[in-house]
Amino acid sequence: MLKERYARWMYEWETRLTTRDENRVVRPLEWGFEWIEPFLEANGFQAALPKPEDVRDPAAAEAAMVRINQLLIRHSDAYFGYRRPTDFRLEERHPQLFPTNVRPETLAKDAAMRQQAAEGKLATAQYLRFTSPERTPYAENDQVNARWYPAPAHKDPARPKQAIIVLPQWNSDGLGHNVLCTVFNRMGISALRLSMPYHDIRRPAELERSDYAVSSNIGRSISACRQAVVDIRCCVDWLEEQGYEHFGVLGTSLGSCYAFLASAHDPRLRVNAFNHASTAFGDVTWAGQSTRHVKQALVEAGLTQDRVRALWAAVSPCYYYEKFAGAPAGGPNKKVLMVYADYDLTFPREYSLQVVDAFRRVGLNFEPRVLPCGHYTTGETPYKYIDGWYLGWFVYRAFKALRREKAEAVSMTTVPAQKVEEEAVSR
Repeated sequence: MLKERYARWMYEWETRLTTRDENRVVRPLEWGFEWIEPFLEANGFQAALPKPEDVRDPAAAEAAMVRINQLLIRHSDAYFGYRRPTDFRLEERHPQLFPTNVRPETLAKDAAMRQQAAEGKLATAQYLRFTSPERTPYAENDQVNARWYPAPAHKDPARPKQAIIVLPQWNSDGLGHNVLCTVFNRMGISALRLSMPYHDIRRPAELERSDYAVSSNIGRSISACRQAVVDIRCCVDWLEEQGYEHFGVLGTSLGSCYAFLASAHDPRLRVNAFNHASTAFGDVTWAGQSTRHVKQALVEAGLTQDRVRALWAAVSPCYYYEKFAGAPAGGPNKKVLMVYADYDLTFPREYSLQVVDAFRRVGLNFEPRVLPCGHYTTGETPYKYIDGWYLGWFVYRAFKALRREKAEAVSMTTVPAQKVEEEAVSR
């Protein structure tokens, strides 16, 4: 009885939070082949593109997009590959909120921050900027933005430099997850808080929300995912240039999808925290409360959940489990945390449990953690502190284990050298 009352209360609370923003826009279905066309042409896959007359035929266009998804999965190393940027730079400016809702309290907070900046009462911060290898029609979106939280230099000069890339949830404002980065700094771990495509400073002026990251434009949503993945990998490139040796990634909700795909294609990302994880991009879009406006457009176009799943297969974690777990990219080299919530109406619990089962099936060594709340309520007291503890404690232990591994590796190489020297002396 008590459990049922708690569940009902939690679902009601979760629903209130997911329906309070009234600026969600229902846009008609668009296939968006033009967003994938540059990759197909550059890699000799032009034949996969539909003919102009096929684009005008819904059945033919859908079949072509499904075939392209399967092609991208088979060639995912190329699709999520990139050319290393050459314009890395640090920019100093005042933090901004970049709100994605029009609630009075949010707009008041944004105005207060702007006023503090104008009066010189708001400290500036450093941001890593560079041009994304995945180009879009939006210049502001193509300028990657990651707030830089460098950890203080450690007193032990031999300690390896470690860093984590942090991705917040879909429609996060410019301050989301910044507190986590300061926590990691106290652990001696530097952090880059990455603005995902179409988010905060990267959001086109025509948008109030970060709609283009997930929308009823099939190809654009796939392109946004590709851009996020290569941006993460580029951040690792910059960190390597700064002398960092160990790398991790933490993603929440949509950010966890991006983080998983990046790690599946980049063996350097050894510490992985997936905060709210799910299986197929299409399943979450169809079944989640937060994307009900996107689903409405898909339903109006006559699509079903199974068909939507196939249209976004190439950016769905469930198609890359074996790749993530396989050597040399995964296996024992990856340290993984997977957090999900019992009362989640955005990433429904059944899909998160499928991730747990899949991780076990492929033999992945991971830590599952369960929150007694929902998706949006994770950001509320007391659940945000429980979630923060899960994430922080895991990241601390995972990076500590990497330091231990390096120390043991150094010991293994120095001991034989000492023995050789001792034997030479004795002779």
